[in-house]
Amino acid sequence: MNAQLATVLTELGWRPETFAHRLSEHAASQGLSDHVHAKTPYRWLAGSRPRAPWPVLAAALFSAELNRPLTPADLGWAKTSTEALLPADSELEGPWTAAGALRAIAAVTEADSMQRRRFLTLAGTAITAPAHQWLLAAKVGSLAHTSGTRIRPTTVDEIDSMTASLRRMDDQLGGGTLLTMVRAHLSHVLRLLRDGSYDDSTGRRLHASAAELLRLAGWLCFDTSQHAHAQRYWVAALRTAHAAGDRALAANVLGFMSCQAKDLGQAREATLLADTAIAGYPGASPRVSAILHLRAAEAHAVTGSTTDTRRAIDAAFTHLDSPTSAAPDWSYWLDLTHAHGQAGYCYLRLGEHADARRHLRAALHSGDQNGSREGALRYTLLATTYARQPEPDLDQALHLAGHAVDLLTDQVTSTRVTGHLTTLLGDLTPYRRRPAVRELGDRVRSLEATTSSRSS
Repeated sequence: MNAQLATVLTELGWRPETFAHRLSEHAASQGLSDHVHAKTPYRWLAGSRPRAPWPVLAAALFSAELNRPLTPADLGWAKTSTEALLPADSELEGPWTAAGALRAIAAVTEADSMQRRRFLTLAGTAITAPAHQWLLAAKVGSLAHTSGTRIRPTTVDEIDSMTASLRRMDDQLGGGTLLTMVRAHLSHVLRLLRDGSYDDSTGRRLHASAAELLRLAGWLCFDTSQHAHAQRYWVAALRTAHAAGDRALAANVLGFMSCQAKDLGQAREATLLADTAIAGYPGASPRVSAILHLRAAEAHAVTGSTTDTRRAIDAAFTHLDSPTSAAPDWSYWLDLTHAHGQAGYCYLRLGEHADARRHLRAALHSGDQNGSREGALRYTLLATTYARQPEPDLDQALHLAGHAVDLLTDQVTSTRVTGHLTTLLGDLTPYRRRPAVRELGDRVRSLEATTSSRSS
Protein backbone atom coordinates (compact mmCIF):
# COMPACT_ATOMS: atom_id res chain seq x y z
CA MET A 1 0.00 0.00 0.00
CA ASN A 2 1.40 3.44 -0.97
CA ALA A 3 0.36 5.54 2.02
CA GLN A 4 2.29 8.62 0.84
CA LEU A 5 0.42 8.82 -2.47
CA ALA A 6 -2.89 8.17 -0.70
CA THR A 7 -2.19 11.03 1.73
CA VAL A 8 -1.56 13.50 -1.10
CA LEU A 9 -4.72 12.47 -2.96
CA THR A 10 -6.74 12.84 0.24
CA GLU A 11 -5.30 16.29 0.84
CA LEU A 12 -6.35 17.35 -2.67
CA GLY A 13 -9.72 15.62 -2.43
CA TRP A 14 -9.01 13.69 -5.66
CA ARG A 15 -10.31 10.27 -6.56
CA PRO A 16 -7.84 8.06 -8.47
CA GLU A 17 -9.84 8.71 -11.66
CA THR A 18 -9.46 12.47 -11.16
CA PHE A 19 -5.72 12.01 -10.62
CA ALA A 20 -5.44 10.03 -13.86
CA HIS A 21 -7.32 12.71 -15.82
CA ARG A 22 -5.28 15.60 -14.39
CA LEU A 23 -2.01 13.74 -14.91
CA SER A 24 -2.86 13.07 -18.54
CA GLU A 25 -3.67 16.77 -19.01
CA HIS A 26 -0.33 17.70 -17.44
CA ALA A 27 1.51 15.34 -19.78
CA ALA A 28 -0.22 16.94 -22.78
CA SER A 29 0.87 20.40 -21.58
CA GLN A 30 4.46 19.13 -21.70
CA GLY A 31 4.05 17.99 -25.31
CA LEU A 32 3.70 14.29 -24.44
CA SER A 33 1.16 12.05 -26.12
CA ASP A 34 1.09 9.45 -23.32
CA HIS A 35 -1.96 9.23 -21.07
CA VAL A 36 -2.96 7.40 -17.90
CA HIS A 37 -5.94 5.04 -17.84
CA ALA A 38 -8.56 6.04 -15.29
CA LYS A 39 -7.97 2.89 -13.21
CA THR A 40 -4.16 2.88 -13.30
CA PRO A 41 -3.69 4.96 -10.09
CA TYR A 42 -5.43 2.17 -8.16
CA ARG A 43 -2.44 -0.06 -8.98
CA TRP A 44 -0.06 2.68 -7.85
CA LEU A 45 -1.94 2.99 -4.56
CA ALA A 46 -1.64 -0.77 -4.13
CA GLY A 47 2.16 -0.50 -4.33
CA SER A 48 3.01 -0.68 -8.03
CA ARG A 49 5.63 1.85 -9.20
CA PRO A 50 4.68 3.78 -12.37
CA ARG A 51 7.01 3.75 -15.33
CA ALA A 52 8.81 6.86 -16.43
CA PRO A 53 7.89 9.66 -16.96
CA TRP A 54 4.89 9.43 -14.62
CA PRO A 55 6.74 9.74 -11.26
CA VAL A 56 8.34 13.04 -12.28
CA LEU A 57 5.15 14.31 -13.92
CA ALA A 58 3.04 13.41 -10.88
CA ALA A 59 5.48 15.16 -8.51
CA ALA A 60 5.40 18.29 -10.68
CA LEU A 61 1.59 18.25 -10.86
CA PHE A 62 1.19 17.86 -7.10
CA SER A 63 3.82 20.54 -6.44
CA ALA A 64 1.85 23.03 -8.52
CA GLU A 65 -1.50 22.07 -6.98
CA LEU A 66 -0.30 22.15 -3.37
CA ASN A 67 2.08 25.10 -3.80
CA ARG A 68 4.98 23.27 -2.17
CA PRO A 69 7.78 21.18 -3.69
CA LEU A 70 7.27 17.42 -3.89
CA THR A 71 9.56 14.78 -5.36
CA PRO A 72 8.80 11.24 -6.57
CA ALA A 73 10.28 10.01 -3.28
CA ASP A 74 7.67 12.06 -1.40
CA LEU A 75 5.03 10.02 -3.26
CA GLY A 76 6.54 6.71 -2.26
CA TRP A 77 8.54 6.20 -5.44
CA ALA A 78 12.30 6.02 -5.14
CA LYS A 79 14.13 7.88 -7.90
CA THR A 80 15.85 5.70 -10.48
CA SER A 81 18.63 6.44 -12.96
CA THR A 82 16.29 5.84 -15.90
CA GLU A 83 13.86 8.73 -15.43
CA ALA A 84 12.85 10.00 -18.88
CA LEU A 85 12.17 13.55 -17.69
CA LEU A 86 14.11 15.93 -15.50
CA PRO A 87 12.89 19.18 -13.95
CA ALA A 88 13.99 22.24 -15.90
CA ASP A 89 16.16 23.38 -12.97
CA SER A 90 18.07 20.07 -12.85
CA GLU A 91 21.78 20.70 -12.08
CA LEU A 92 21.02 24.39 -11.55
CA GLU A 93 20.69 24.17 -7.79
CA GLY A 94 23.52 25.01 -5.44
CA PRO A 95 25.06 28.05 -3.78
CA TRP A 96 24.57 31.56 -5.17
CA THR A 97 28.29 32.07 -5.67
CA ALA A 98 30.68 32.62 -8.58
CA ALA A 99 31.40 28.89 -8.69
CA GLY A 100 27.68 28.14 -8.64
CA ALA A 101 27.12 30.52 -11.53
CA LEU A 102 29.85 28.84 -13.62
CA ARG A 103 28.32 25.43 -12.96
CA ALA A 104 24.92 26.74 -14.05
CA ILE A 105 26.31 28.23 -17.27
CA ALA A 106 28.06 24.95 -18.09
CA ALA A 107 24.94 22.90 -17.32
CA VAL A 108 22.89 24.71 -19.97
CA THR A 109 25.65 25.32 -22.51
CA GLU A 110 27.91 22.30 -22.79
CA ALA A 111 26.80 19.46 -25.05
CA ASP A 112 26.65 16.29 -22.97
CA SER A 113 24.10 13.64 -22.09
CA MET A 114 22.01 16.27 -20.27
CA GLN A 115 21.40 18.07 -23.56
CA ARG A 116 19.77 14.92 -24.94
CA ARG A 117 17.31 14.56 -22.07
CA ARG A 118 13.79 15.92 -21.98
CA PHE A 119 13.10 18.58 -19.39
CA LEU A 120 9.89 19.24 -17.52
CA THR A 121 8.52 22.79 -17.48
CA LEU A 122 8.58 24.21 -13.96
CA ALA A 123 5.31 25.25 -12.31
CA GLY A 124 4.08 26.52 -8.97
CA THR A 125 6.71 26.98 -6.26
CA ALA A 126 9.38 25.45 -8.47
CA ILE A 127 9.27 28.45 -10.82
CA THR A 128 9.14 31.10 -8.08
CA ALA A 129 11.76 29.56 -5.76
CA PRO A 130 14.76 31.04 -7.66
CA ALA A 131 13.23 34.52 -7.30
CA HIS A 132 12.99 34.17 -3.53
CA GLN A 133 16.52 32.79 -3.34
CA TRP A 134 17.82 35.75 -5.37
CA LEU A 135 16.25 38.25 -2.97
CA LEU A 136 17.92 36.58 0.02
CA ALA A 137 21.28 35.61 -1.50
CA ALA A 138 24.39 37.23 -0.08
CA LYS A 139 26.50 39.42 -2.35
CA VAL A 140 29.31 37.63 -4.17
CA GLY A 141 32.84 38.66 -3.26
CA SER A 142 35.72 39.34 -5.64
CA LEU A 143 35.43 37.77 -9.09
CA ALA A 144 39.12 38.21 -9.93
CA HIS A 145 40.79 35.19 -11.58
CA THR A 146 44.59 35.08 -11.52
CA SER A 147 45.54 32.24 -13.87
CA GLY A 148 45.31 32.03 -17.64
CA THR A 149 45.49 34.46 -20.55
CA ARG A 150 44.85 38.05 -19.55
CA ILE A 151 41.36 39.28 -20.48
CA ARG A 152 41.26 43.01 -21.07
CA PRO A 153 38.23 45.31 -20.90
CA THR A 154 38.38 45.76 -24.67
CA THR A 155 37.64 42.05 -25.08
CA VAL A 156 34.47 42.45 -23.01
CA ASP A 157 33.56 45.48 -25.14
CA GLU A 158 33.74 43.28 -28.25
CA ILE A 159 31.66 40.54 -26.59
CA ASP A 160 28.97 43.03 -25.64
CA SER A 161 28.99 44.54 -29.12
CA MET A 162 28.37 41.09 -30.65
CA THR A 163 25.60 40.43 -28.14
CA ALA A 164 23.96 43.73 -29.06
CA SER A 165 24.04 42.70 -32.73
CA LEU A 166 22.39 39.37 -31.89
CA ARG A 167 19.64 41.15 -29.94
CA ARG A 168 18.84 43.36 -32.90
CA MET A 169 18.90 40.41 -35.29
CA ASP A 170 16.30 38.78 -33.06
CA ASP A 171 14.13 41.90 -33.37
CA GLN A 172 13.94 41.36 -37.11
CA LEU A 173 14.22 37.59 -37.56
CA GLY A 174 12.65 36.11 -34.46
CA GLY A 175 13.91 33.29 -32.29
CA GLY A 176 14.05 30.31 -34.61
CA THR A 177 17.28 31.07 -36.43
CA LEU A 178 19.60 32.58 -33.83
CA LEU A 179 19.84 30.15 -30.92
CA THR A 180 22.83 28.27 -32.36
CA MET A 181 24.75 31.52 -32.76
CA VAL A 182 23.92 32.67 -29.24
CA ARG A 183 24.97 29.33 -27.76
CA ALA A 184 28.30 29.47 -29.59
CA HIS A 185 28.91 33.00 -28.31
CA LEU A 186 27.97 31.91 -24.80
CA SER A 187 30.38 28.96 -24.96
CA HIS A 188 33.18 31.39 -25.84
CA VAL A 189 32.37 33.58 -22.83
CA LEU A 190 32.30 30.50 -20.57
CA ARG A 191 35.81 29.56 -21.75
CA LEU A 192 37.05 33.06 -20.92
CA LEU A 193 35.48 32.89 -17.47
CA ARG A 194 37.07 29.54 -16.77
CA ASP A 195 40.47 29.91 -18.41
CA GLY A 196 41.15 33.64 -18.49
CA SER A 197 42.88 35.93 -16.06
CA TYR A 198 41.04 39.11 -15.06
CA ASP A 199 40.56 41.58 -12.24
CA ASP A 200 37.32 41.93 -10.28
CA SER A 201 35.89 44.67 -12.49
CA THR A 202 36.46 42.71 -15.70
CA GLY A 203 35.18 39.55 -14.02
CA ARG A 204 31.91 41.23 -13.12
CA ARG A 205 31.51 42.51 -16.66
CA LEU A 206 32.18 39.01 -18.06
CA HIS A 207 29.59 37.51 -15.74
CA ALA A 208 27.07 40.18 -16.76
CA SER A 209 27.82 39.44 -20.44
CA ALA A 210 27.19 35.74 -19.85
CA ALA A 211 23.97 36.49 -17.96
CA GLU A 212 22.62 38.62 -20.80
CA LEU A 213 23.46 35.90 -23.34
CA LEU A 214 21.65 33.38 -21.15
CA ARG A 215 18.69 35.75 -20.94
CA LEU A 216 18.68 36.11 -24.73
CA ALA A 217 18.94 32.34 -25.25
CA GLY A 218 15.98 31.85 -22.93
CA TRP A 219 13.98 34.41 -24.87
CA LEU A 220 14.77 32.68 -28.17
CA CYS A 221 13.56 29.36 -26.71
CA PHE A 222 10.43 30.99 -25.29
CA ASP A 223 9.63 32.64 -28.62
CA THR A 224 9.71 29.20 -30.26
CA SER A 225 7.71 27.51 -27.44
CA GLN A 226 10.67 25.58 -25.98
CA HIS A 227 9.48 26.46 -22.50
CA ALA A 228 11.53 24.09 -20.33
CA HIS A 229 14.76 25.11 -22.06
CA ALA A 230 13.82 28.77 -21.69
CA GLN A 231 13.45 28.24 -17.95
CA ARG A 232 16.84 26.54 -17.75
CA TYR A 233 18.55 29.47 -19.43
CA TRP A 234 16.73 32.00 -17.26
CA VAL A 235 17.51 30.28 -13.96
CA ALA A 236 21.18 30.17 -15.00
CA ALA A 237 20.96 33.83 -16.08
CA LEU A 238 19.52 34.85 -12.71
CA ARG A 239 22.35 33.14 -10.85
CA THR A 240 24.99 34.65 -13.14
CA ALA A 241 23.55 38.16 -12.95
CA HIS A 242 23.60 37.85 -9.16
CA ALA A 243 27.27 36.86 -9.27
CA ALA A 244 27.94 39.96 -11.38
CA GLY A 245 26.11 42.14 -8.85
CA ASP A 246 23.79 43.38 -11.61
CA ARG A 247 20.38 43.87 -9.97
CA ALA A 248 18.86 45.41 -13.08
CA LEU A 249 19.75 42.43 -15.26
CA ALA A 250 18.56 39.92 -12.65
CA ALA A 251 15.26 41.77 -12.29
CA ASN A 252 14.86 41.79 -16.07
CA VAL A 253 15.34 38.02 -16.15
CA LEU A 254 12.55 37.65 -13.58
CA GLY A 255 10.40 39.86 -15.80
CA PHE A 256 10.85 37.42 -18.67
CA MET A 257 10.08 34.48 -16.37
CA SER A 258 6.89 36.30 -15.37
CA CYS A 259 5.95 36.78 -19.01
CA GLN A 260 6.37 33.07 -19.67
CA ALA A 261 4.42 32.05 -16.56
CA LYS A 262 1.58 34.29 -17.76
CA ASP A 263 1.53 32.57 -21.15
CA LEU A 264 1.57 29.14 -19.48
CA GLY A 265 -1.53 29.98 -17.46
CA GLN A 266 0.31 30.43 -14.14
CA ALA A 267 -1.18 33.81 -13.25
CA ARG A 268 -0.31 33.68 -9.55
CA GLU A 269 3.31 32.81 -10.26
CA ALA A 270 3.53 35.47 -13.00
CA THR A 271 2.38 38.16 -10.57
CA LEU A 272 4.76 36.99 -7.85
CA LEU A 273 7.74 36.95 -10.22
CA ALA A 274 6.95 40.44 -11.55
CA ASP A 275 6.44 41.88 -8.07
CA THR A 276 9.68 40.26 -6.86
CA ALA A 277 11.58 41.83 -9.76
CA ILE A 278 10.31 45.29 -8.78
CA ALA A 279 11.03 44.71 -5.09
CA GLY A 280 14.58 43.55 -5.78
CA TYR A 281 15.57 46.38 -8.13
CA PRO A 282 16.74 49.70 -6.61
CA GLY A 283 15.27 51.75 -9.46
CA ALA A 284 18.41 53.42 -10.76
CA SER A 285 17.13 53.47 -14.35
CA PRO A 286 13.61 54.78 -15.10
CA ARG A 287 13.55 52.73 -18.30
CA VAL A 288 14.30 49.49 -16.45
CA SER A 289 11.63 50.35 -13.88
CA ALA A 290 9.17 50.92 -16.73
CA ILE A 291 10.00 47.49 -18.17
CA LEU A 292 9.38 45.82 -14.81
CA HIS A 293 6.08 47.62 -14.22
CA LEU A 294 4.84 46.63 -17.67
CA ARG A 295 5.64 43.00 -16.87
CA ALA A 296 3.61 43.41 -13.68
CA ALA A 297 0.75 44.97 -15.66
CA GLU A 298 0.66 41.96 -17.99
CA ALA A 299 0.56 39.57 -15.04
CA HIS A 300 -2.22 41.50 -13.29
CA ALA A 301 -4.20 41.68 -16.54
CA VAL A 302 -4.23 37.89 -16.70
CA THR A 303 -5.67 37.74 -13.19
CA GLY A 304 -8.37 40.21 -14.25
CA SER A 305 -7.36 42.88 -11.75
CA THR A 306 -8.24 46.11 -13.56
CA THR A 307 -7.08 48.36 -10.73
CA ASP A 308 -3.66 46.76 -10.37
CA THR A 309 -3.19 46.64 -14.14
CA ARG A 310 -3.99 50.32 -14.64
CA ARG A 311 -1.77 51.27 -11.70
CA ALA A 312 1.18 49.35 -13.17
CA ILE A 313 0.65 50.82 -16.65
CA ASP A 314 0.47 54.34 -15.25
CA ALA A 315 3.67 53.74 -13.28
CA ALA A 316 5.45 52.50 -16.41
CA PHE A 317 4.53 55.59 -18.44
CA THR A 318 5.49 57.83 -15.51
CA HIS A 319 8.95 56.24 -15.44
CA LEU A 320 9.30 56.68 -19.20
CA ASP A 321 8.47 60.38 -18.81
CA SER A 322 11.24 60.78 -16.22
CA PRO A 323 14.40 62.71 -17.16
CA THR A 324 16.75 60.59 -19.25
CA SER A 325 19.43 58.82 -17.25
CA ALA A 326 21.87 55.99 -17.84
CA ALA A 327 20.18 52.76 -18.90
CA PRO A 328 21.59 49.30 -19.71
CA ASP A 329 22.09 48.65 -23.41
CA TRP A 330 19.73 45.66 -23.27
CA SER A 331 16.86 47.99 -22.31
CA TYR A 332 17.08 49.86 -25.64
CA TRP A 333 13.90 48.25 -26.95
CA LEU A 334 11.50 49.89 -24.52
CA ASP A 335 10.26 53.20 -25.85
CA LEU A 336 6.80 54.71 -26.05
CA THR A 337 6.00 52.55 -29.08
CA HIS A 338 6.61 49.31 -27.20
CA ALA A 339 5.00 50.62 -24.03
CA HIS A 340 1.81 51.37 -25.95
CA GLY A 341 1.95 47.89 -27.51
CA GLN A 342 2.20 46.18 -24.13
CA ALA A 343 -0.48 48.39 -22.61
CA GLY A 344 -2.75 47.48 -25.51
CA TYR A 345 -2.20 43.78 -24.80
CA CYS A 346 -3.10 44.33 -21.13
CA TYR A 347 -6.34 46.12 -21.92
CA LEU A 348 -7.27 43.44 -24.44
CA ARG A 349 -6.87 40.81 -21.73
CA LEU A 350 -9.17 42.88 -19.50
CA GLY A 351 -11.78 43.20 -22.28
CA GLU A 352 -11.30 46.98 -22.39
CA HIS A 353 -11.36 47.11 -26.18
CA ALA A 354 -11.45 50.90 -26.62
CA ASP A 355 -8.36 51.39 -24.43
CA ALA A 356 -6.65 48.45 -26.12
CA ARG A 357 -7.24 49.95 -29.58
CA ARG A 358 -6.03 53.37 -28.46
CA HIS A 359 -2.70 51.98 -27.29
CA LEU A 360 -2.21 49.50 -30.13
CA ARG A 361 -2.89 52.14 -32.79
CA ALA A 362 -0.47 54.49 -31.05
CA ALA A 363 2.16 51.75 -31.23
CA LEU A 364 1.48 51.02 -34.90
CA HIS A 365 1.50 54.68 -35.90
CA SER A 366 4.68 55.61 -34.03
CA GLY A 367 6.96 52.73 -34.99
CA ASP A 368 8.38 51.11 -38.11
CA GLN A 369 6.44 47.85 -38.41
CA ASN A 370 8.08 46.59 -41.61
CA GLY A 371 9.69 43.19 -41.04
CA SER A 372 8.93 43.42 -37.32
CA ARG A 373 7.72 40.59 -35.12
CA GLU A 374 6.27 43.16 -32.72
CA GLY A 375 4.41 44.82 -35.61
CA ALA A 376 2.86 41.47 -36.50
CA LEU A 377 1.84 41.00 -32.88
CA ARG A 378 0.23 44.44 -32.67
CA TYR A 379 -1.77 43.92 -35.84
CA THR A 380 -2.96 40.56 -34.49
CA LEU A 381 -3.99 41.99 -31.12
CA LEU A 382 -5.73 44.93 -32.78
CA ALA A 383 -7.62 42.51 -35.02
CA THR A 384 -8.63 40.56 -31.92
CA THR A 385 -10.25 43.64 -30.36
CA TYR A 386 -12.60 43.87 -33.36
CA ALA A 387 -13.36 40.14 -33.25
CA ARG A 388 -14.21 40.22 -29.53
CA GLN A 389 -16.22 43.42 -29.27
CA PRO A 390 -19.96 42.95 -28.55
CA GLU A 391 -20.81 43.39 -32.23
CA PRO A 392 -17.76 42.02 -34.08
CA ASP A 393 -16.37 43.98 -37.04
CA LEU A 394 -15.33 41.09 -39.25
CA ASP A 395 -13.91 43.20 -42.08
CA GLN A 396 -11.57 45.12 -39.76
CA ALA A 397 -10.46 41.94 -37.99
CA LEU A 398 -9.61 40.19 -41.27
CA HIS A 399 -7.90 43.25 -42.73
CA LEU A 400 -5.61 43.68 -39.73
CA ALA A 401 -4.92 39.94 -39.39
CA GLY A 402 -3.89 39.93 -43.04
CA HIS A 403 -1.22 42.54 -42.30
CA ALA A 404 0.13 40.35 -39.49
CA VAL A 405 0.36 37.27 -41.70
CA ASP A 406 2.07 39.31 -44.42
CA LEU A 407 4.83 40.24 -41.99
CA LEU A 408 5.28 36.73 -40.63
CA THR A 409 5.37 35.03 -44.03
CA ASP A 410 8.21 37.27 -45.15
CA GLN A 411 11.14 36.48 -42.85
CA VAL A 412 10.03 36.83 -39.24
CA THR A 413 9.79 33.62 -37.19
CA SER A 414 7.72 33.53 -34.00
CA THR A 415 5.56 30.67 -32.81
CA ARG A 416 4.39 33.02 -30.05
CA VAL A 417 2.85 35.48 -32.52
CA THR A 418 1.51 32.66 -34.66
CA GLY A 419 -0.19 31.35 -31.54
CA HIS A 420 -2.02 34.68 -31.13
CA LEU A 421 -3.22 34.36 -34.74
CA THR A 422 -4.49 30.86 -33.98
CA THR A 423 -6.36 32.27 -30.97
CA LEU A 424 -7.89 34.91 -33.25
CA LEU A 425 -9.10 32.15 -35.58
CA GLY A 426 -10.84 30.62 -32.58
CA ASP A 427 -12.64 33.91 -32.01
CA LEU A 428 -13.74 33.80 -35.65
CA THR A 429 -15.16 30.27 -35.42
CA PRO A 430 -18.80 31.44 -35.76
CA TYR A 431 -17.86 32.83 -39.19
CA ARG A 432 -15.67 29.93 -40.34
CA ARG A 433 -17.83 29.23 -43.42
CA ARG A 434 -17.18 32.65 -44.90
CA PRO A 435 -14.61 32.59 -47.72
CA ALA A 436 -12.43 35.33 -46.23
CA VAL A 437 -12.25 33.54 -42.87
CA ARG A 438 -11.42 30.25 -44.57
CA GLU A 439 -8.67 31.99 -46.51
CA LEU A 440 -7.18 33.45 -43.32
CA GLY A 441 -7.33 30.01 -41.71
CA ASP A 442 -5.45 28.47 -44.62
CA ARG A 443 -2.78 31.17 -44.44
CA VAL A 444 -2.32 30.76 -40.69
CA ARG A 445 -2.06 26.96 -40.95
CA SER A 446 0.53 27.34 -43.69
CA LEU A 447 2.35 29.82 -41.50
CA GLU A 448 2.31 27.36 -38.57
CA ALA A 449 3.96 24.72 -40.74
CA THR A 450 6.58 27.15 -42.02
CA THR A 451 7.32 28.48 -38.56
CA SER A 452 7.70 24.96 -37.19
CA SER A 453 10.24 24.05 -39.87
CA ARG A 454 12.24 27.24 -39.30
CA SER A 455 12.32 26.66 -35.55
CA SER A 456 13.36 23.01 -35.68
